[in-house]
Amino acid sequence: MAGSQEAVGPRGPLAPGRVPVYRDLVLLQLAALVFLCDQFTKFVVRVFLPYRFSFPEEGFFRITHTHNTGSAFGLFQDQNLPLIVASMVGITVLALIFQSQPRQGHLLRLSIGMQLGGAIGNLLDRFRLGHVTDFLDVGAWPVFNVADASIVTGLIMLGWLFLVQDRTGRSGRQDDSASATVTGAGGQGFWCPVCGGEMVALYGGWKCSSCGFKEKFDEKPAAVDP
Repeated sequence: MAGSQEAVGPRGPLAPGRVPVYRDLVLLQLAALVFLCDQFTKFVVRVFLPYRFSFPEEGFFRITHTHNTGSAFGLFQDQNLPLIVASMVGITVLALIFQSQPRQGHLLRLSIGMQLGGAIGNLLDRFRLGHVTDFLDVGAWPVFNVADASIVTGLIMLGWLFLVQDRTGRSGRQDDSASATVTGAGGQGFWCPVCGGEMVALYGGWKCSSCGFKEKFDEKPAAVDP
């Protein structure tokens, strides 16, 4: 009897489709973008707006320089050390959630990237300053920052993804409707030799849905029988 089949690519056996956070370039770039935006806006506020001052002084939307020793939107005040630990645990949980998903689509990357970037931004503030700089003052809502907004938005997106996923772990909509998953004998998928992401069929070859690696060859790689 033939042994178990293993999907291979033009450069040898390919890895499973799940990609860890530290190898997903798209997710890391999203997290870095959120982190840089958060830190830059906080820096500008600290330099140009005195503490507890607002610009403009009145209005529905203002820039108000405040310090937050609690969590997002002013909760759990004066709990800096426990919140540092909670942030580190939360970052680890987000990485595990991403790794555990069989379908690491673009929307999942956006959700996890926004949350990671925001969490790391606020965590850096707690280590450096002992508090988080908040400045977005909207109506009667507690003052918040870019990191808080990114975390909440990412959580909403993640909740929506889990609610609409079917029993197979795939979302109701495909990320790339114009692309088809490359499959071999027995319905096996083919995976990127660089990051292990899922390869999708494109004109003239294949492209990794995770890192963007492209491979051109005349014939589809076949699964080998060890």
